[in-house]
Amino acid sequence: MRWAELVMAIVMAIFSLYLMVKSAELPIGWITGEGPGGGAFPFWLAAGMLACCIWTIVSWFRKTNPFSRSDEPYMDKATLKLFLIGAGSLTAMVGLFHIIGVYATLPLFLIFYMRVLGGHSWTLTGAFAAITPVVTFLFFEITLNITLPKGYSEPLFYPLYDFFY
Repeated sequence: MRWAELVMAIVMAIFSLYLMVKSAELPIGWITGEGPGGGAFPFWLAAGMLACCIWTIVSWFRKTNPFSRSDEPYMDKATLKLFLIGAGSLTAMVGLFHIIGVYATLPLFLIFYMRVLGGHSWTLTGAFAAITPVVTFLFFEITLNITLPKGYSEPLFYPLYDFFY
């Protein structure tokens, strides 16, 4: 566990630096009259990820958390099974983005992840599955003017665009 934490922090730090460099090829600040530049969110998210990686590496050397002192194996069979289910469901979600759209895929993923894997109540699962696509739509499409894939459901959004624009 100890070495896996260090190796992963270093790999993610390198990836963060790469993303920051590539994102900086586009404007990373606020563009008057338009909003954030094309590289703003990727750059600042990667910068936050880099800060977390540095924090993890420092904690590893100082042995200040349980993982940095652990001699346990990184993944046992149960953990590997959960990882494969999580990675498979995320892959399916991303694959469905261009077919049924982000706003139809998000609730399906949340229902699977929260109810099936997490065992949460239908009330909590339903609330998240209903609210998340709405908030995501308002944030990306309306506030930031960033269009997300809608797949075959795109005609359903025309009335919303007429209403907001």
